[in-house]
Amino acid sequence: MLKKTKNNEKDLKKPSKAPVEDVFQENYVEEEPIVKMRDVKISFKIGTAERIVINHLNLDIKRGEILGLVGESGSGKTTVGRAIIRINKVSSGEILYNNVKISGKIPKSRERLLKTKIQMIFQDPGDSLNDRANIDYIVSEGLRAFHLYENEADRLQKVTNMMIKVGLRPEYLTRFPHEFSGGQRQRIGIARCMIMNPEFVIADEPISALDVSIRAQVLNLIKEFQQERKMTVLFIAHDLSVVKYISDRIAVINSGKIVELADANRLFEAPLHPYTKALLTAVPIPDPEIEKKKQIVVYNRATAHQYTRDNPPSLREIEPGHFVRCDDREFELYKIELERLGGAKNG
Repeated sequence: MLKKTKNNEKDLKKPSKAPVEDVFQENYVEEEPIVKMRDVKISFKIGTAERIVINHLNLDIKRGEILGLVGESGSGKTTVGRAIIRINKVSSGEILYNNVKISGKIPKSRERLLKTKIQMIFQDPGDSLNDRANIDYIVSEGLRAFHLYENEADRLQKVTNMMIKVGLRPEYLTRFPHEFSGGQRQRIGIARCMIMNPEFVIADEPISALDVSIRAQVLNLIKEFQQERKMTVLFIAHDLSVVKYISDRIAVINSGKIVELADANRLFEAPLHPYTKALLTAVPIPDPEIEKKKQIVVYNRATAHQYTRDNPPSLREIEPGHFVRCDDREFELYKIELERLGGAKNG
C-alpha cells in the first residue's frame, strides 16, 4: 500500500496535463493536397496607399511532392511561402493545411502545433542564424521550445546525429556561425529545420547565396531528406534550370498570379505562356555556339495580351495536369501551339 506523504498529496493536487489534440492529424486525408490556397490576397500598406502583392491566388500543393515556385524578383513567390508559415498576413481568402484553416485569426494552440508541422529554410544562411549562439543551441532551439526530447543525453544525441546527416562534424557544435563558410551555414540551417521532423518544408531560394560549386550538394541534401521522410517541399527559386532538377511540378508566378503550372519535364517540353518562355530563354546554355544563336524572349504584359472585361483571363487546364492563365482567344491559340509541339499528353 502506498504510504501517504506530503509530496504525494502535492502530486495528487496537481492537475494532469491534457494531451494536445492534433487537429491537423484529425483532418488528414491522404488523397487531398496538404496545402490549399483559396482566392488568397496579400497586400501591404505604404502610408495610406495599399500595394497588392498577391491577388486571387489559387494553388494546391500535393502531399509528398516537391513543387517548384519560380518567378522573377518581386513576382510574389517568397510572399506566398511566408504567408503559408504565417509570417505575412492574408488580407482575404484562406490557406488550409490538412483541410484546417491556418490563415487569419486561429487559436494559439493551433498556431503552436503548426510550427512543429511546417519549417522553413531561409535564403541567406548568414542572416538567419544567431551570431551570438553556438551551433548546438541553434540546431536544438526547436527541440527545446517544444520539449521534443526525453533528457539532455537524448537531445545531444539527436543534434549530433543531425549534424552528421547534413555532412558536418559533431565537434562543430561548440562553434559559432561566423566560423563557417556560406555552404556550411546553409547546412546548419537545414539541420535546424530537419531536426523538427516537419511534414512540410518551405525552401526559400536556399542556394541563391551559395557558390555554384556547392549548390548541387545542398540541392541533393534537400532531395535526400524529402525522399527519405516522404515530406512535402515548396521550393522557391528564380532559376528554372535548378527548379527542373529538383521539382516534380513547377508553378510559374508573375505579378502575384500563377500563369502556368505543369509537371517539371512537361513545362520544358511545351511552355505556353509568354512569361514562361521568357524565363526559359534566360537560362544560360553551356554550349557557346548554341547560346550565341539563342533568341531572347522579352515579356511585356501590356503588349503580350489583349484582355477585356468581357473576356478576363483565368487559370485553365489545357491538358491533363497542365494549366495556363489565358482568356478564350489565347486558349484556342495555345491548343494549336500544343499540337504543333507534339500534341497533348495522355492523362
